[in-house]
Amino acid sequence: MELSEAQSKTRDIVDNIEKVIKGKRSTVELAVMALACGGQLLVEDVPGVGKTMLAKALARSIEGSFQRIQFTPDLLPSDVTGVSIFNQKTGEFEFLQGPIFANVVLIDEINRTTPRTQSSLLEAMEEHQVSVDGQAMKLPEPFFVIATQNPVEFYGTYPLPEGQRDRFLIAIGLGYPSFATEKQIANDQMIAHPIESIGPVVSAAEVSQIQEAVRHVHIEGDLIDYIVSIVHATRNHPALLLGASPRGSLALVRTSQASALLDGRDYVIPDDIKEMARWVLPHRFVTRERSRSYFRESAEIVSEILEQVPVPVEAGGRRGEGS
Repeated sequence: MELSEAQSKTRDIVDNIEKVIKGKRSTVELAVMALACGGQLLVEDVPGVGKTMLAKALARSIEGSFQRIQFTPDLLPSDVTGVSIFNQKTGEFEFLQGPIFANVVLIDEINRTTPRTQSSLLEAMEEHQVSVDGQAMKLPEPFFVIATQNPVEFYGTYPLPEGQRDRFLIAIGLGYPSFATEKQIANDQMIAHPIESIGPVVSAAEVSQIQEAVRHVHIEGDLIDYIVSIVHATRNHPALLLGASPRGSLALVRTSQASALLDGRDYVIPDDIKEMARWVLPHRFVTRERSRSYFRESAEIVSEILEQVPVPVEAGGRRGEGS
């Protein structure tokens, strides 16, 4: 797929989701970029702002299989990955696939289940496979996890461990809509929900082609150095016990490529990196003093680092193309 076609189809997905999620185009673009990168998306916010609707709208925009898993305290790992049962007729064990075997998997309220069940997603999210009874089984491609969670201060939640948070490519929040947008939402849902009227705009095969196109967006070597310098700065920041891992560097490279593609360019510029760092890095941090303003403080740390790390002088496109 040509880059121009990939950009057009990516924007089609964004436009389709916007029929349901009003007034949040930049957030919708981030969600679609996570899909275009082949990564996973974490949506963190208070109840009732449209986290689940965002996931459903994105899933309906793709002509692929979809499963929703409602995470609860009594959910078991086998309820996610599947289980082997003995077939008395054949005298053999048969594997019954769990709901994780789908192109798009919505994990609703991921922080309401136990760490044991949360960890059942680790292999799937990183390697796109699950291991049951010592046997590895591939998941469908493309494979995209959209996990929603309420803030950890809410009663009955289990904070995600750092290793699992690190496996999410991007973490976003929706926030409350403006007065005008909320009025429009109320009017739009007077008779029926807009989610019922949207259909697929791309196929699952085309999503895989978009993901391949993103990897071909050009990024200069000095911009790779810039990305690694930003990530290394998080590991030496006095307010952080734990900075971003090498997975954070890889995520920043890939999302910067997706940002460029969505903007209609076949090359990455420093502004792509600066913008995506705000969404790729904060959820990977462990601060020295956790508080109710944890996520805000992490975002402020990223802004501080971006001001300190020098931008490559000749960065801004292919050599000879200018900035």
